[in-house]
Amino acid sequence: MSKIKIVTDSTADIPKFLLEKYAVSFVPLKVFFGEECYREDIDLSSGEFYEKLATFEGIPATSQPSPGEFCECYRELTADGSTVISIHISGALSGTIQSARIAASMLPEKEIIVVDSRLVCFPLGIVVLEAAKAAQAGKSTEQILEIIEMMINKIQTYFAVDTLEFLEKNGRIGKAASLLGTMLNLKPVLTIENGLIAPYEKVRGKSKAIEQMVKAAHKYRQENGPLHYFVFHGAGAEDAQKLKTRLKNELEVQDILCGEVGAVVGTHAGPGVVALFFYSQN
Repeated sequence: MSKIKIVTDSTADIPKFLLEKYAVSFVPLKVFFGEECYREDIDLSSGEFYEKLATFEGIPATSQPSPGEFCECYRELTADGSTVISIHISGALSGTIQSARIAASMLPEKEIIVVDSRLVCFPLGIVVLEAAKAAQAGKSTEQILEIIEMMINKIQTYFAVDTLEFLEKNGRIGKAASLLGTMLNLKPVLTIENGLIAPYEKVRGKSKAIEQMVKAAHKYRQENGPLHYFVFHGAGAEDAQKLKTRLKNELEVQDILCGEVGAVVGTHAGPGVVALFFYSQN
């Protein structure tokens, strides 16, 4: 039986120690500050990105990996006859999945399965890690694909941004375009629906946004039982701490995995983004 290897892209925001623990390979997207190009999580860490963003005049740009970059990764991983399952950022938000599919078609003699997660940031990472755990446990390709689809459907995503400007100017605003210009000090809670950014709740101020995210978790827990919780932020550590405190105080949550939103997602969400991800333990 051939070995199964898991590939993702850098928008999954998986900490390095987990990539190494579960033998996950990733292909980086790129961030451009003017003419300067950086490969996410290789040339530019999350912390370095937000430092540069604070002094950069304008909004950075991003670029998906080329089919050639994916092809190089796939060729190396399949050299020993392994199967590759390649799981990526929502195709509605990035052309990354298209590059991966083109690369797979360039190696027709290899077994390479490309999956559109319809997710972004660490929700994608969660799916990838569950797939990698299943691969390490010796699950079949079919079993791993079933786990991937199950996890995609379970994960809930809620996040708040300081401004919709970054999403709008980078063309990633999706259904949240309906919120533009509707309120002063608008800090909408956004979600992901069918791979696109969509509005969840209109509120004034980040505190209200955090309150709505906690309410969303509470409602989901009532309907689905105990949850796994994840709090992520991009240059928004104070708000992330407030969110964690409310989860602990109001929902009696003890175990919360925390992390940083990476450079590519941060380019589109802007500084100050705070996010809550969760899924049912059942």
